[in-house]
Amino acid sequence: MPEVTKDQVLDALRAVKDPDLGRDIVACDFVKEVKICEGTVGVTIELTTPACPVKEQLKSQADQAIRGIAGVSHVDVTMTAQTVGRNVGAQDILKGVKNCVAVGSGKGGVGKSTATVNLALALAQSGAKVGILDADIYGPSVPGMLGITDRPMADDDGRAIPPMAFGIKAMSVGMLVGEDAPTIWRGPIASRLLQQFLGAVNWGELDYLLLDLPPGTGDIQLTLTQSAPLNGAVIVTTPQQVAMRIAKKGLKMFQQVNIPILGLLENMAGSVFGTNTTEKVAREMGVPFLGSIPLDPKMVESGDLGVPLVALDKDAPGSKAFFEAAAKLASQLSISNLQEKSVQDRPKQVLLAEQRPPKIVWDDGSVMIYDARKLRLACPCAGCRDEMTNERIVNEQQIPMNIAIAEARPVGRYGLSIAFNDGHGSGIYTFNYLRELGQKL
Repeated sequence: MPEVTKDQVLDALRAVKDPDLGRDIVACDFVKEVKICEGTVGVTIELTTPACPVKEQLKSQADQAIRGIAGVSHVDVTMTAQTVGRNVGAQDILKGVKNCVAVGSGKGGVGKSTATVNLALALAQSGAKVGILDADIYGPSVPGMLGITDRPMADDDGRAIPPMAFGIKAMSVGMLVGEDAPTIWRGPIASRLLQQFLGAVNWGELDYLLLDLPPGTGDIQLTLTQSAPLNGAVIVTTPQQVAMRIAKKGLKMFQQVNIPILGLLENMAGSVFGTNTTEKVAREMGVPFLGSIPLDPKMVESGDLGVPLVALDKDAPGSKAFFEAAAKLASQLSISNLQEKSVQDRPKQVLLAEQRPPKIVWDDGSVMIYDARKLRLACPCAGCRDEMTNERIVNEQQIPMNIAIAEARPVGRYGLSIAFNDGHGSGIYTFNYLRELGQKL
């Protein structure tokens, strides 16, 4: 019997392709271990998410590929998962969180919170560590949906420890105010509260943190895109035309700030609202379609009981649809994260306040230096530019010749907020704009 080699095994596995990533599992670095003992071959394949929808398909194909090698008598394929996430910096406010996903909608009443909770539970049941931040501070509903009545405890550093239910960590303003207490806060106060939530919660290690947003495209959504290290966004809608028109606005808001759309999710599909409208819109806009959740009577029952549908009845049509949607969401995240690692148009090092002249080292290796006064005069904020004509309205004579940059901090994944020592700090400079303003070394 011929001796089997590791190279033969790897060559055979190159025929097994991940249908989402479009590459073979060897090129994707999924094959982590190959053991050969006489005619027995053991292989460990590590996927990018425990919720991978093609896990069994890949396992079967790998098994068949190895069995085709002369001299192989037995094959043992072990499937594991290590969730792919974002690059985490020392100052990251969510440094234990691998993937941060916003779940939004254009309008209220589309079942966004219900979708968030059931998607989170479906991901958790695949073996992932999952949390939910209820960012809908005007109408927090996540605690009730999860049956949580406990208030969060505090760790030694004074950060809140989120309560757990159904294996999910959850944090909500609804845990901090009375059940019937109205949350009547103006936009700036609400935005500051959300920023505190992001930085003052000890989430520990999470594969996925889902953020349940309030409907619309206002202060809360903008604060989130500027403050949270989002990997992507999911837009929830119902099949009605009016809901879809408004959902498109939410989708475009995330696209404008360079946050990937991981997919559209159609909720309450069926005879009342119709179906398939969302899938058509997703195709038209070139974004993924995560699935259609049927109008399920048990959804009401689950809400009243404080038990998510996925936990109440795994075999219900709505539950099965949520499991499929969660698997597609996990796949889209993996694809987006791998694509993100190959992009080289973002800053690698921002040294605007630390060096003279100010400098940015970009991911592609290029280095650009900046003139602080030129940056100040180019500020794109509403106080420096006419919003209709984009003409500069700042008085050049009032900008000191020796002005300096006091601070530069990331804004979401699309730009930097730059503050100057003259007290001005409301300008957000996109990465593309900074490339235009810099001088290459």
